[in-house]
Amino acid sequence: MLGGMYDAAIVGAGAAGLAAAIFAGRARPGMSIALLDGAKKLGAKILISGGGRCNVTNTAVTEADFWGGSRNVVRRILRNFPAPMAAAYFQELRVHLHEEEDGKLFPNTNSARTVLEALLAEAKRAGATLLPGYRVMQIRRGADGAFDLATSEGPIAARRVALATGGLSLPKTGSDGTGYRLAESLGHSIVPTSPALDALVLEGSAHAALSGVTHEAEIVARIQGEKPLRLRGSMLWTHFGVSGPVALNASRHWHRARLLGRTVALEANTLPGMDFEAADRRLRALCRARPSTLIENALADLVPARIAQAALTRARVPSGTSMNRLERGVRRRLVHALVEWPLPMVRTRGFNFAEVTAGGVPLHEVDPSTLESRTCPGLYLVGEILDVDGRLGGFNFQWAWSSGWTAGRAMALRGD
Repeated sequence: MLGGMYDAAIVGAGAAGLAAAIFAGRARPGMSIALLDGAKKLGAKILISGGGRCNVTNTAVTEADFWGGSRNVVRRILRNFPAPMAAAYFQELRVHLHEEEDGKLFPNTNSARTVLEALLAEAKRAGATLLPGYRVMQIRRGADGAFDLATSEGPIAARRVALATGGLSLPKTGSDGTGYRLAESLGHSIVPTSPALDALVLEGSAHAALSGVTHEAEIVARIQGEKPLRLRGSMLWTHFGVSGPVALNASRHWHRARLLGRTVALEANTLPGMDFEAADRRLRALCRARPSTLIENALADLVPARIAQAALTRARVPSGTSMNRLERGVRRRLVHALVEWPLPMVRTRGFNFAEVTAGGVPLHEVDPSTLESRTCPGLYLVGEILDVDGRLGGFNFQWAWSSGWTAGRAMALRGD
């Protein structure tokens, strides 16, 4: 077909692009589809996701798991191809899944390559022509409504185009933001981008002594002009700051606040589910139940030992103090140290480590039923290039499948 007119050209052969190609081909057998990607080897981001195991989706996915654009639109897209359909789809592709903590679904092989190979094979069966090494540099829409794509390997023409180029996260996989430039050239605006699902770098060195400690925590983001945002999950202390699901989820909110020129402060509650008063009651109960026990030993019932010791240091409570000597003022100071632990942010680790990108093409610039551009008919926007980012746990892959299904079918069924 090279040199002819494709029915559709999909720019970007990552998760969203592969999904769009597959569902377009299934909706209209015989449709000619060009699936272009600048990389010589496809699916690099899929291969490294989930620690190389690829968390393809979650058992329960709703619009509340996403940030960015309108949740009403996100809900509509997710309902088109919900998580149970995604799980069944992978079973159909003979990628059998198993559930892990927090509803995460992984392939039984525990290998992301299983997922990638199944998607590539299905894209070919659906009729897509895979064109690795075809970097799209420019897209123009002609007077007849068709598109001319200038690529590193020569021109390609198509009746409709989908941008599934991803964002800026993990640039070593080929994500360089080209899609944003292409979208702007076709009339779209871009919500400023920032890293998301990225570890937090803290000032000072106090966190270094806790490196390797993992525990459940709640991170509270106090953003100027907004109600405190509370996120809960596992937190990992590192030599540079904090990581783990709850820290990664918090990173986008810190960045977005700063982009909006708002002050933002993060703090951790090492006793998630307890506010100050509840934690104080718990400590008083421990005092009554174990009066002769050393404070650090009693706290070990609540938090890891190194967290307990660090909290005692922050609250200026000497080690070796027994519970019955914990005076009210000292006890309350200790409670503050446990439930209001400041996380003095310097930065996040940046796009080189972030798993996704926040920001992108605003959802109000696409038709929510098809993801077709409102400014450039025949253009579709899919996946991470849109202003939608999910929390950790398979949600961003689910957005790729759902948005790919929506746009792919719309492309296939659109009248010329």
